[in-house]
Amino acid sequence: MSVADEAEERHPTLALDDTVHQRVRLGILAIAREAESVEFGFLKEQLGLTDGNLSRHLKVLEASGLVTVAKGYAGRRPRTWVSLTPRGADALDRELRALRELVRRLDAADPTRPGA
Repeated sequence: MSVADEAEERHPTLALDDTVHQRVRLGILAIAREAESVEFGFLKEQLGLTDGNLSRHLKVLEASGLVTVAKGYAGRRPRTWVSLTPRGADALDRELRALRELVRRLDAADPTRPGA
C-alpha cells in the first residue's frame, strides 16, 4: 500500500483538531470567520457563555495562534474584539473538510439515509 493509499484509508476523525473541534472554540472560530472582527459581548451572547468561560476559550485559541484579541474603547466603554488569524482560517477549513468527509462516508455507508 502506498503512502497516498494509507492517507486515503485513514478515518476522517483523525483529521479533527482537538483545539478547534471543542464546541465553544468551533463556535468562536465560525462566528469570527463571518466578520472581520467580533466583539466579546456578541460572542458571549451568541454562544451562551459566561465572561470567564469565554475568556478561557479565547486564551486557548490565542495561544494556538488561531485568533487575535484586541482591547480598546467604543466611546468611553472598554471593548474586546476577536479576529480570526490566517492560521485560524486554515485550521477551521481543515476541520470543516474533515467533518464533510465524515458525513460523506457515513452517508455512503447507509444508502437508506435521506439525502444519501
